Amino acid sequence: MAQRPKVGAKAYHVMLAPGEAPRYMLLPGDPGRVPLIAKHWTEAREIAKNREFVTWVGVYKGVKIGATSTGIGSGSTAIAVEELLYAGADTFIRVGTTGALRREIKLGDLIIGTAAVRFDGASRWYAPPEYPAAAHWLVVKALIEAAESLGVRHHIGVVASTDSFYVGQERPGYGGFMPPWSKGLIDTLRSLRVLSFEMESATIFTLASIYGARAGGVYAAIANRETDEFAPEVGVEDAVRVANEAVRILAEYDRKGGAGP
Repeated sequence: MAQRPKVGAKAYHVMLAPGEAPRYMLLPGDPGRVPLIAKHWTEAREIAKNREFVTWVGVYKGVKIGATSTGIGSGSTAIAVEELLYAGADTFIRVGTTGALRREIKLGDLIIGTAAVRFDGASRWYAPPEYPAAAHWLVVKALIEAAESLGVRHHIGVVASTDSFYVGQERPGYGGFMPPWSKGLIDTLRSLRVLSFEMESATIFTLASIYGARAGGVYAAIANRETDEFAPEVGVEDAVRVANEAVRILAEYDRKGGAGP
């Protein structure tokens, strides 16, 4: 069997060695969002930066915590999860943005994902399409408790993860290109009560389940596909606050034996 590529003891892409990642890791897509997450910590420092993968570690309310950017889509996200597991993480919370599919989800609202439709590419190499991309119940519980304690408007349900920002989300490609299999996708997902589009959670949830880790996701609704609204950064700060607070709550659950209050 081929060996996992490393640079010394460090995983090849995220450039972290075993023991360098805390168990609780927040996963934004955007490298620029990592320091925005870390500004809420009492201790924070960058420990690795390579390609799209930027990692900071620190302390939030007495809990060791980390954040690594995954880049966009499933390929780089699968690499991040694989290598962060190697470096010591076992709990992942995606902190991202999303395009809502339902009118009642307002710009700036948060969505907490319970599961993800697997329109990504990477998870298909790990499990057949029938295998669910489900968030861990305790992470979902912690995210809900965090959102409620912070007074942040939120919605709970299934999201859809796709590697394609344009035609894979029923947006016209260059010159208006739209393949026939993308037409009607949004209406189909609405009929299934899927809340939004995003691009990484199906990969994170699937890999975490396979490897016995835990994962969840919280997303700021920066677009609404039914009302055709778009505001690129609205709600992001709330998503960051909720994710950080959920880590504190998870750490408390874990101290009590992992069952919650």
